[in-house]
Amino acid sequence: MNSIQSIVVLPFVNMSNDIDNEYFCDGITEEIINALTKINELKVIARTSSFAFKGKDIDIREIGGQLGVNTVLEGSIKKSQERVRITAQLIDVADGTHYWSKRFDRELTDIFDLEDEISLAIADEVRNNFGHFEIQDHLIKQPTTNVDAYQLFLKGRSLQLKWTPESLNQAIDFYNQAIALDTQYAKAYYANLQCYGLLAMWGYMPYQEAMDLAISNLLIAKEIDTSLPEYPHSFVGKFFWGEWDFKNAYIHINKVLAISPNHIDGLEAMAELFIALGFFDKALVYANKLLDVDPLSANNHYTFAHICYYQCQFDKALESVNYALTLNPELALAHHLKCFCFIWLNQKQQFQEFIKDTPLLEEKKLLFQLINEKPVEVPEEIVSRWTASESNETMLVPYDLYILSNSNHKVLGFSRLKEMIGSRRGQIINYRQEPFLKPLHGIAGFSDLHHSNLCLSDITSPLEEEEKSTPTILDATQIEALKEELLTYFEEEEPFLNPQLSLKFVADVLGFNTNKISYLINTAFDLNFNDFVNSYRLKRFKSIALDPKNSHLTILGLAYDSGFNSKSVFNTYFKKMEGITPRAWMKANS
Repeated sequence: MNSIQSIVVLPFVNMSNDIDNEYFCDGITEEIINALTKINELKVIARTSSFAFKGKDIDIREIGGQLGVNTVLEGSIKKSQERVRITAQLIDVADGTHYWSKRFDRELTDIFDLEDEISLAIADEVRNNFGHFEIQDHLIKQPTTNVDAYQLFLKGRSLQLKWTPESLNQAIDFYNQAIALDTQYAKAYYANLQCYGLLAMWGYMPYQEAMDLAISNLLIAKEIDTSLPEYPHSFVGKFFWGEWDFKNAYIHINKVLAISPNHIDGLEAMAELFIALGFFDKALVYANKLLDVDPLSANNHYTFAHICYYQCQFDKALESVNYALTLNPELALAHHLKCFCFIWLNQKQQFQEFIKDTPLLEEKKLLFQLINEKPVEVPEEIVSRWTASESNETMLVPYDLYILSNSNHKVLGFSRLKEMIGSRRGQIINYRQEPFLKPLHGIAGFSDLHHSNLCLSDITSPLEEEEKSTPTILDATQIEALKEELLTYFEEEEPFLNPQLSLKFVADVLGFNTNKISYLINTAFDLNFNDFVNSYRLKRFKSIALDPKNSHLTILGLAYDSGFNSKSVFNTYFKKMEGITPRAWMKANS
């Protein structure tokens, strides 16, 4: 079958009276998303895009269309004292059919087993409905033995994801409380590491103090668990942004993606690395993957726009950055990129309207004049201000450098660029690609400013070479033999009459695992498991429906006697196969 298996897990609804349980519901949702992303052949929409629909009453088909998925999972959670009840249901986007639902009641102490059970059940049902992919025996590893520590971690996570200085500090407090209850809680240490790293980079804590705390958490975490993607990812920022050591950054990003192929931070880091190297075709592979799994992330659209910008495709960049700003109007870097697009497109009216009441107004206007209204003299008082001791180190994007480089102060601009490269300022890591810095390319010494230690020949990124083909887990001889065995079993034993028949039940009877039986049905019959079983049920229905001795039975009763366990599933499948409703078919064949 050629269907792309894809799913979005919508935020689980909090059914408890306690509003504080909201973080618990969000945390469980994210855990299930992360679990499902471990299945290589299943496209799972990332958290940012999934949570864009939280609290909104939007038609399932519209959600599926926006995200490019064929299945939506929605559910609810009720937590009361030491028990938790989770209800989940899968919906086929194409026709709105609720093709699976289940309620789970457990002790809170069993929460990790429950998350694993739910994730596996979801994966099984998506596969049964859309086609084969391999599923591991387990998708969730128990991160802590202490449920209270886990709940504190989820509280911290909910605060961290607000990405404000205040929320990061509050998150650290909850992570530390979790660690106090379980000193072996590796994920809590890694979470602290990320929070401290962000506080350091954003300048909300003294840099060295924050980095010391980050490193101390890393040293403890790596002694507990290095199998998590957080471990190699913790080195990426240091090598890439801190040291411009592209080779080691590349090695560690690959390690992240080897553990978790759809790791959002890993995919973004690889795109950013290839942008810095000027390998735009490779950067686009990762930027497009980001947009595929997280299409409503403003940051991902900004990344794509940036690649277009560096390729001087300013119209295309402007279109993408505009969409990024509709998703997140507060994304500061996107504001600057939109300003630059207006400058290069010489759209003066739109430019002036856009920059009204924004910071660095004088610098923006001057840069527009330098690019589009040459020659323009840069006032000496501005130049002297930029050469002062503070050197504009807090400027998010280096307008001063761009202006100097396009004026009669190119030598000063080159000196400033050299100084910034020497201190590894992140704002200019893409200096070779930046259109505003092209006037400096001809200055002696430009090519020697920084030499990358990563060559094109060193790159063997798995995502670029990946062939999305189904692995051959049964050879032709095995398929033929097992096919006959399966057909004999269905025709003689009629297991399809059991409305609760599962792939696992069939696999156990035939003595194979579920992955092999799923692969067999998909390969030998070009059907998914549900359609294979329902084809037998439909054949039975048509047979008994035309028998006069069953004339006293309703259509639905006949469907249930044929093995169907849902009116909607029966009606949908019947119309798909026959092109008419069951009632119309009965009338035509009476």
